[in-house]
Amino acid sequence: MKDKVVVVTGAARGLGQKYAYEFAKAGAKVSFADINSCDDTEKKINEITSECLNLNLDVTDYESCESLVNKTKEKFGKIDVLINNAALYGGLKSSRFEDIDPDQWDRAMNVNVKGVWNCCRAVVPIMREQKSGSIINIASLAALFGMPYAADYAASKAAVLGLTRVIAREVGKDNIRVNSVAPSMVKTESAQEFLGEKAERGFEVIAKGQILQKTLEVDDIYGTILYLASDQSKFVTGQTIMVDGGSVLL
Repeated sequence: MKDKVVVVTGAARGLGQKYAYEFAKAGAKVSFADINSCDDTEKKINEITSECLNLNLDVTDYESCESLVNKTKEKFGKIDVLINNAALYGGLKSSRFEDIDPDQWDRAMNVNVKGVWNCCRAVVPIMREQKSGSIINIASLAALFGMPYAADYAASKAAVLGLTRVIAREVGKDNIRVNSVAPSMVKTESAQEFLGEKAERGFEVIAKGQILQKTLEVDDIYGTILYLASDQSKFVTGQTIMVDGGSVLL
């Protein structure tokens, strides 16, 4: 990843912060953004390198996404990788599908689906001009498993899988690869917020339903993301890679 330019959305904490930090550690130049402050992420990365860019981003606003990619290109000259990590999850209230607040449903779709679409359409013109690029969309086991009491989240992540396949077919001729990663529930702040006081029990139940019966940690996903970002996966596109301990076998 040395001298590759990587953009990570939703990088204020959790998985996004981990991706940004690890790519910087691997020698990449990293642009990271979130609707919340990424100052903590910047502080961690500055311990490794000053080759980074801290930006504010609202993925539901196309102009904000366009500003992110334009400022990144202006600073680093190119964009090799986009990681669409920003998503609404911890802030969603778990309930039966018929009881979901319509406003919450709309927020989930706006951030988790429109946000991915916005970031992809903002970055593709730059990658198309370069004739290269890798887009990695973060989906979820919820989309394939049918996560109960989270119909809005599961449906939004299923849409991400569909978007991944469509965009991969449309941009392949420009040597742009588009893949998605679908993890099971990762032990992050967002997951703990979603599960609330039942968090520990929830993680235990999920782990027991996997072939590898352990709770997925933040460190367990980065290797898959790195693979898809690097030239080691240069003939892989349109795919969904499950990082779920063997919950769903494709």
